[in-house]
Amino acid sequence: MKLLTPQNWHHYELIDSGEYEKLERFGKYILRRPEPQAVWRRKMPEQEWTQRADAWFKREKSKGGVENSGNEKGEWVLKPSMPQQWFINYSYKNMKLRFRLGLTAFKHVGIFPEQAENWNFIYDTVSSFREQPSVLNLFAYTGGASLAAKAGGADVTHVDSVKQVLNWTRENMEASGLDNIRWVLEDALKYVKREVKRNKLYNGIILDPPAYGRGPDGEKWVLEENIAELMEGCGKILHKENSFCVLNLYSMGFSSLIAENLIKDYFPAIKEPEYGELYVPDLSGKRLPLGIFSRFNTVQ
Repeated sequence: MKLLTPQNWHHYELIDSGEYEKLERFGKYILRRPEPQAVWRRKMPEQEWTQRADAWFKREKSKGGVENSGNEKGEWVLKPSMPQQWFINYSYKNMKLRFRLGLTAFKHVGIFPEQAENWNFIYDTVSSFREQPSVLNLFAYTGGASLAAKAGGADVTHVDSVKQVLNWTRENMEASGLDNIRWVLEDALKYVKREVKRNKLYNGIILDPPAYGRGPDGEKWVLEENIAELMEGCGKILHKENSFCVLNLYSMGFSSLIAENLIKDYFPAIKEPEYGELYVPDLSGKRLPLGIFSRFNTVQ
């Protein structure tokens, strides 16, 4: 099992974490957000958190009054100097990405910084193909993985169920100096089933499914109920050779062994995929876990 943390962020850092919150810098702005896995004590005092944060996502209490329940409804409290939108950059080798960030109603800002380690893997893998590979990104959100694949030279299909998110990704693509990503507004599982019927094959598949979600037509997604069917379909549309897959999971209580077993089960030729946890250390050295992954690369 591997523990991976991004090494190339200059526009992001985790300043402190604890007591179900995290204090982060995105570019020149510092945000304070809920983090249900930060169950330890903070290093910095409350006064310093309050003074340093340019924006604070204050979550509502659950009905039982428990602050660490994972309930992330709430609102942003902004200092006068804090904009609603801004840009940050990420660089790795010849990959130069630019992301537009924004304060959403669900505490997210449009990027998951820990995923940079997977972006590097995707970029390196795509760049190693002798011919242009086709890459499918499912539950693709604002497109960090899609941009990494495109920057490496792939023909990219980006699937998400939220139109506003597709528009956001287009902004990131254009800001990064890239073009010609194929946008698909659809439920991921429905799309994969249709690709199976079409006998469509991809050289790379990237999956980042949420614990719960809805498709554009109200399709219900529950990770525990639907992930096996999705993985089975992906196993049918990925080339048997010269291919790669990245599976990310973020669900409280899920082990990285689950991600490894899913890869082994639905891609039986892969005997030893990489698997483990993605984390970001804060300035005091505590490592905040932010997801699990399994991935493989058979490009020769």
